[in-house]
Amino acid sequence: MSTKLSLTEKIGYGLGDTASHFVWDMVGFWILIFYTDTYGISAAAAGTIMLIARIWDMISDPIMGIIADRTNTRRGKFRPYILWMALPYSLIAVLTFTTPDFGNTGKIIYAGTTYFLLMTVFTAINLPYSSLGAVMTDDSYERAGLNSFRFIFAFAGQLVVTGTALYLAHYFGGDDQAKGYQYTLLLFASVSFVLFMITFKTTKERIQPPPQQKQNLKEDLINLFKNRPWVVLFFVGIISFVMFAMQNLAIAYYFKYYISDEQGVQLFNVVGTIALILGIPLSKPLSKRFGKRNVYITSSLLSGLFFISIYLPGSQNTTTIYILNTLAKFTYAPAVPLLWTMLADTADYSEWKTGRRATGLVFSAATFAQKAGWGIGGALAGWLLAIYEFVPNNVQTDAAINGIKLMVSVFPGLLYMSCAILLYFYAIDHQTVLTMKTELTNRRAKQQDAMLNK
Repeated sequence: MSTKLSLTEKIGYGLGDTASHFVWDMVGFWILIFYTDTYGISAAAAGTIMLIARIWDMISDPIMGIIADRTNTRRGKFRPYILWMALPYSLIAVLTFTTPDFGNTGKIIYAGTTYFLLMTVFTAINLPYSSLGAVMTDDSYERAGLNSFRFIFAFAGQLVVTGTALYLAHYFGGDDQAKGYQYTLLLFASVSFVLFMITFKTTKERIQPPPQQKQNLKEDLINLFKNRPWVVLFFVGIISFVMFAMQNLAIAYYFKYYISDEQGVQLFNVVGTIALILGIPLSKPLSKRFGKRNVYITSSLLSGLFFISIYLPGSQNTTTIYILNTLAKFTYAPAVPLLWTMLADTADYSEWKTGRRATGLVFSAATFAQKAGWGIGGALAGWLLAIYEFVPNNVQTDAAINGIKLMVSVFPGLLYMSCAILLYFYAIDHQTVLTMKTELTNRRAKQQDAMLNK
């Protein structure tokens, strides 16, 4: 079995996350302020919508993982969903940023329905996409390199979205922000569809479950929750994405109401994203040198400290704010690919320990954590704005400004630092990775020979 991936395949796989981010980052950075300042929904209602959608995700994510694991086509288990779901994902994204005038209650229902549908199709395409990275090669450090490509391309998509979305909205809509957002999504969603098709065409699945493995959902679930490294990453993922969501959604308010430069948020996000892109390539060499867990712990602590420090500068001291954010993003960057690489390791770990492999179910933890974190973080952002008495499109009170500052700095920084505590209990070290790879390779070869000799 070839474990080395070609440059074409790595780029093709990475473009799939560019496709995701063209839509996901519009939600991650702009949906809350779009709901409150453009569509006219209260911050509390918007936050509640995000949380309710997460309750559905508690069901849909593991279901999708189970379905993907049981999918058998000539195209593989996971690749077909990229083909099948790319168009629904793109269409529903446009509807999510469409603003029909249904009255106050109708607006909330429409926003909740489209957001709910978008998260559902995101699960249906992103969980198989994430799982695909675990079955393209059996080499853990090759996966780390693949995920480095993935997130470089992911943040390239984020760079475009965060750097151009407001300009594009103004270009397409002028003073009509609603029209501007809708047309911007139409552009981004169209590009997203094309990039997903490239990913589908350029990737290949190579790792299969053991040939003698029978379908047994109960056993797969029991093995999943006995898999301590997976459980640790499940909670690390949720906490991390709560942090990302709260900070990313609050940063637009931070620039509009604290810095008093609404358009300035785009340059700020661009600089931060460039720092991420520059730091991500360090993930593979650092993890080889120091181990994945140690790199993740160090990243959590350093990045968390820099994020907390953003609370201190005054509104006119933007240079210091930029520097602290750049340092925070750069030190956080090496850990970004590691969550997904380490999840792939937990799939190997389960197969190594139990003889069974359920890659889709394992990666349902990642997509659940991603969306649960965004939902909880988004809900907290909306509720905290309400608690701190935020009023859209008005001069804010000192309490509201302080709340916005805390959501950008102290709260996410403390959350990310707490991940270091959880990672202390992650037990898959460098030697375990090598042992698993050797024993699983030998085991798969024997199983294949046995099947051929029948």
